[in-house]
Amino acid sequence: MEETLYKESPSMFRNHPVGYVLTLVLCLVGVGIPILIVWYVRSRSTVLTVTNMRTSLHRGWLSRAVSEVWHGDVRNVQMHQTAAQRVLGTGRISISSAGQGGIEIDVNGMPNPYRVKDVIDKYRVAKKSALLSGSTATKEQASDGATEK
Repeated sequence: MEETLYKESPSMFRNHPVGYVLTLVLCLVGVGIPILIVWYVRSRSTVLTVTNMRTSLHRGWLSRAVSEVWHGDVRNVQMHQTAAQRVLGTGRISISSAGQGGIEIDVNGMPNPYRVKDVIDKYRVAKKSALLSGSTATKEQASDGATEK
Protein backbone atom coordinates (compact mmCIF):
# COMPACT_ATOMS: atom_id res chain seq x y z
CA MET A 1 0.00 0.00 0.00
CA GLU A 2 1.32 3.43 -0.92
CA GLU A 3 1.96 5.78 1.99
CA THR A 4 2.65 9.53 1.66
CA LEU A 5 5.84 10.46 3.53
CA TYR A 6 6.36 14.07 2.36
CA LYS A 7 4.02 16.50 0.65
CA GLU A 8 5.02 20.15 0.41
CA SER A 9 4.89 23.22 -1.81
CA PRO A 10 7.87 25.56 -2.26
CA SER A 11 8.23 28.10 0.50
CA MET A 12 7.59 31.73 -0.41
CA PHE A 13 9.40 33.63 2.34
CA ARG A 14 12.17 31.13 3.15
CA ASN A 15 13.03 30.68 -0.53
CA HIS A 16 13.14 34.40 -1.45
CA PRO A 17 13.14 36.46 1.77
CA VAL A 18 14.28 39.73 0.16
CA GLY A 19 11.74 39.44 -2.67
CA TYR A 20 9.02 38.62 -0.17
CA VAL A 21 9.77 41.68 1.98
CA LEU A 22 9.98 43.93 -1.08
CA THR A 23 6.64 42.62 -2.33
CA LEU A 24 5.05 43.32 1.07
CA VAL A 25 6.44 46.89 0.96
CA LEU A 26 5.00 47.29 -2.55
CA CYS A 27 1.63 46.09 -1.19
CA LEU A 28 1.48 49.30 0.87
CA VAL A 29 1.14 51.27 -2.37
CA GLY A 30 -1.04 48.63 -4.05
CA VAL A 31 1.48 47.49 -6.66
CA GLY A 32 2.61 44.44 -4.73
CA ILE A 33 -0.83 42.88 -4.26
CA PRO A 34 -1.09 41.31 -7.75
CA ILE A 35 2.57 40.21 -7.54
CA LEU A 36 1.92 38.54 -4.19
CA ILE A 37 -1.25 36.84 -5.46
CA VAL A 38 0.47 35.43 -8.56
CA TRP A 39 3.46 34.31 -6.49
CA TYR A 40 1.18 32.63 -3.94
CA VAL A 41 -0.84 30.78 -6.60
CA ARG A 42 2.33 29.62 -8.38
CA SER A 43 3.85 28.43 -5.12
CA ARG A 44 0.75 26.57 -3.95
CA SER A 45 0.09 25.01 -7.35
CA THR A 46 3.48 23.25 -7.23
CA VAL A 47 3.50 20.20 -4.96
CA LEU A 48 6.27 17.66 -4.41
CA THR A 49 4.97 14.36 -3.05
CA VAL A 50 7.20 11.54 -1.86
CA THR A 51 5.64 8.18 -1.04
CA ASN A 52 7.20 4.87 -0.14
CA MET A 53 7.00 3.90 -3.86
CA ARG A 54 7.51 7.05 -5.95
CA THR A 55 8.19 10.77 -6.10
CA SER A 56 5.90 13.04 -8.09
CA LEU A 57 5.89 16.74 -8.89
CA HIS A 58 2.55 18.36 -9.75
CA ARG A 59 2.69 21.81 -11.34
CA GLY A 60 -0.09 24.09 -12.45
CA TRP A 61 -3.50 25.27 -11.41
CA LEU A 62 -5.46 25.69 -14.63
CA SER A 63 -3.21 23.54 -16.78
CA ARG A 64 -1.53 20.59 -15.09
CA ALA A 65 1.85 18.91 -15.55
CA VAL A 66 2.92 15.85 -13.59
CA SER A 67 6.39 14.27 -13.44
CA GLU A 68 6.74 10.97 -11.64
CA VAL A 69 9.72 8.74 -10.84
CA TRP A 70 9.44 5.33 -9.17
CA HIS A 71 12.04 4.85 -6.41
CA GLY A 72 13.34 1.66 -8.03
CA ASP A 73 14.19 3.68 -11.17
CA VAL A 74 15.94 6.59 -9.42
CA ARG A 75 19.52 6.95 -10.64
CA ASN A 76 20.46 10.24 -9.02
CA VAL A 77 19.11 12.59 -6.32
CA GLN A 78 20.70 16.02 -6.15
CA MET A 79 20.15 18.53 -3.39
CA HIS A 80 21.52 22.05 -3.76
CA GLN A 81 21.37 24.89 -1.23
CA THR A 82 22.69 28.44 -1.36
CA ALA A 83 24.04 29.92 1.88
CA ALA A 84 20.75 31.74 2.49
CA GLN A 85 18.75 28.57 1.78
CA ARG A 86 20.88 26.62 4.27
CA VAL A 87 20.12 29.18 6.99
CA LEU A 88 16.40 29.21 6.14
CA GLY A 89 16.04 25.42 5.65
CA THR A 90 15.09 25.26 1.98
CA GLY A 91 16.78 23.99 -1.17
CA ARG A 92 16.57 22.61 -4.69
CA ILE A 93 15.79 18.93 -5.26
CA SER A 94 16.60 17.31 -8.61
CA ILE A 95 15.86 13.67 -9.46
CA SER A 96 16.85 11.67 -12.52
CA SER A 97 15.96 8.10 -13.41
CA ALA A 98 17.66 5.32 -15.30
CA GLY A 99 15.15 5.66 -18.15
CA GLN A 100 15.91 9.31 -19.00
CA GLY A 101 19.05 11.19 -19.92
CA GLY A 102 18.40 14.32 -17.87
CA ILE A 103 16.72 15.57 -14.72
CA GLU A 104 13.04 14.58 -14.56
CA ILE A 105 12.00 16.34 -11.36
CA ASP A 106 13.54 19.70 -10.48
CA VAL A 107 11.99 22.01 -7.91
CA ASN A 108 13.48 24.92 -5.96
CA GLY A 109 12.53 26.26 -2.54
CA MET A 110 11.45 23.00 -0.94
CA PRO A 111 11.39 22.97 2.86
CA ASN A 112 13.60 20.33 4.54
CA PRO A 113 15.46 19.19 1.40
CA TYR A 114 17.68 16.79 3.39
CA ARG A 115 14.56 14.97 4.57
CA VAL A 116 13.34 14.59 0.98
CA LYS A 117 16.71 13.22 -0.13
CA ASP A 118 16.93 10.86 2.85
CA VAL A 119 13.44 9.45 2.27
CA ILE A 120 14.08 8.88 -1.44
CA ASP A 121 17.49 7.32 -0.75
CA LYS A 122 16.04 5.03 1.91
CA TYR A 123 13.41 3.57 -0.41
CA ARG A 124 15.73 3.60 -3.42
CA VAL A 125 18.32 1.51 -1.55
CA ALA A 126 15.61 -0.80 -0.17
CA LYS A 127 14.24 -1.35 -3.68
CA LYS A 128 17.70 -2.06 -5.12
CA SER A 129 18.49 -4.46 -2.25
CA ALA A 130 15.22 -6.31 -2.80
CA LEU A 131 15.96 -6.61 -6.51
CA LEU A 132 19.49 -7.87 -5.86
CA SER A 133 18.41 -10.41 -3.24
CA GLY A 134 15.61 -11.53 -5.55
CA SER A 135 18.02 -12.09 -8.43
CA THR A 136 20.41 -13.96 -6.09
CA ALA A 137 17.56 -16.17 -4.86
CA THR A 138 16.50 -16.83 -8.47
CA LYS A 139 20.05 -17.86 -9.40
CA GLU A 140 20.26 -20.15 -6.35
CA GLN A 141 16.91 -21.75 -7.21
CA ALA A 142 18.05 -22.26 -10.80
CA SER A 143 21.31 -23.88 -9.70
CA ASP A 144 19.46 -26.10 -7.19
CA GLY A 145 17.10 -27.21 -9.93
CA ALA A 146 20.01 -28.02 -12.23
CA THR A 147 21.76 -30.18 -9.61
CA GLU A 148 18.59 -32.18 -8.83
CA LYS A 149 18.31 -33.40 -12.43
